[in-house]
Amino acid sequence: MRPSGRRRAGPASLPAMLLPWLRGAAARRLGPRLPLACSCSPQRPSPRGYGRGAGGKGLVLGVYSSEKDEGAAQFTSAGDAFDRLVSGKLRELLSVSGPPLKKGKTRIFHGLHQDFPSVVVVGLGKKNAGVNDQENWNEGKENIRAAVAVGCRQIQDLEIPCVEVDPCGDAQAAAEGAVLGLHEYNELKQKKKPVVTPQLHGSAESEAWQKGVIYAEGQNLARYLMEAPANYITPIKFAEHIEQKLRSFSNVKVHIRQESWIATQQMGAFLSVAKGSAEPPIFLEIHYLGGANTNDSPLVFVGKGVTFDSGGISLKPSSGMDAMRADMGGAATVCSAIVTAATLNLPLNIIGLAPLCENMPSGKANKPGDVVRAKNGKTIQVDNTDAEGRLLLADALCYAHNFNARAIVNAATLTGAMDVALGSAATGVFTNSSWLWTHLYEASILTGDRVWRMPLFEHYTKQVTDCPLADLSNIGKYSRAGGACTAAAFLKEFVTASHWAHLDIAGVMSNKDEVPYLRKGMAGRPTRTLVEFAARLTQDSHNT
Repeated sequence: MRPSGRRRAGPASLPAMLLPWLRGAAARRLGPRLPLACSCSPQRPSPRGYGRGAGGKGLVLGVYSSEKDEGAAQFTSAGDAFDRLVSGKLRELLSVSGPPLKKGKTRIFHGLHQDFPSVVVVGLGKKNAGVNDQENWNEGKENIRAAVAVGCRQIQDLEIPCVEVDPCGDAQAAAEGAVLGLHEYNELKQKKKPVVTPQLHGSAESEAWQKGVIYAEGQNLARYLMEAPANYITPIKFAEHIEQKLRSFSNVKVHIRQESWIATQQMGAFLSVAKGSAEPPIFLEIHYLGGANTNDSPLVFVGKGVTFDSGGISLKPSSGMDAMRADMGGAATVCSAIVTAATLNLPLNIIGLAPLCENMPSGKANKPGDVVRAKNGKTIQVDNTDAEGRLLLADALCYAHNFNARAIVNAATLTGAMDVALGSAATGVFTNSSWLWTHLYEASILTGDRVWRMPLFEHYTKQVTDCPLADLSNIGKYSRAGGACTAAAFLKEFVTASHWAHLDIAGVMSNKDEVPYLRKGMAGRPTRTLVEFAARLTQDSHNT
């Protein structure tokens, strides 16, 4: 085998049709919905003429970094097989087209095979990379997700409607990269971008591929809900959308509770926020009965569902306020996780609770200094109406204790302080249970959507219980100091369960360019980590 990078190809050694390649094609986008099936939709002629081969498919193949800069390319099994199919021409072209491919870089070749008019080779980094203890994730899986995403986007840029994807040794990670990487919200645009359907190249890992598609579609559902304008995803429309997604499952019950029901439950903290808006509040309750015994203690997910947060009377600055359409990210991620669990038919019971409302200024809205009463009887002084999410969660957490929960996990875009502390690197987790933390942490290593444990010290509790007019203040008495921690300490006052975790997802709400396999926009994180966490609980008999 010839060393790559040293051979010079001339007209006699390579047909002219094999020489063109494209570098750095600009990413194009498609709509939010990709079919779960691993088959391509009927083909249409490509406007640029690239799809004239039989079937007109694109192909994404992986290559590992060589131990030596001048070493021969190390293809994956699928890459080697395709190279043999084209009599070694792929390896030959790769060797003369530039330096060895680095992690996340790509190269495109045209005309190698009639079934695949365009082939994208993607750099996977080191072979068998495995878990990186410093980064707290599986580096090999992350490399696959990122590489496959950029490869699929380049096929999309060529407007080829179908792409086959090399499983790269981990078909689930490859599917996640493809489906997550191709997603974009374009529901309201008249000019739609071309849809590209990814499918597995070969059939050896079809079950793992399908699992990855389902995980990614779950996150994309959360991204869709978070990205949509607030006048399209109101509290009732959010609930109806989730109900529609779960309608086909016989073991799922969805209850859309109206304002009158909320009042009978004495959820005064929740209602105090909702009363400022003309949109009526909704309390969404989902029961997924996947366990062998429907009476088994459920995992309870609780998600903050503020479908638009203006800040109320404590009005937010106008700049960037439009992003507060995603302040229901907690509800979006936990509900999407339940949809995914039902699709996977996970063998456990899950209950989802989502208090849904808007936080708006009006003559009926909470005023700074008002005192409201939560479901458990505790009074709360509302010193800042923009710290409203914890008021919703306080009542929802009280209600969650009605179900003899195996564990209670709430998610919320709760504090800007969380974004300041961790940025978009990880979700902050505050928990009273090391057992719960271990499962969340280990799940996040697999998904690459990381979590980081934060403190629940009594130090912070004193800052919210030292209140002049009520049992609690909704902000810490030292204002900005430790804001994410005082918010968690506030929630802890409404929890008696021994296994509870609060996930502050404010920092991971959106993506600019930090996660390479997600486009710019609302991120839908940490949906896959919640699903993987639930899947891990099915293997653990503790606290059942």
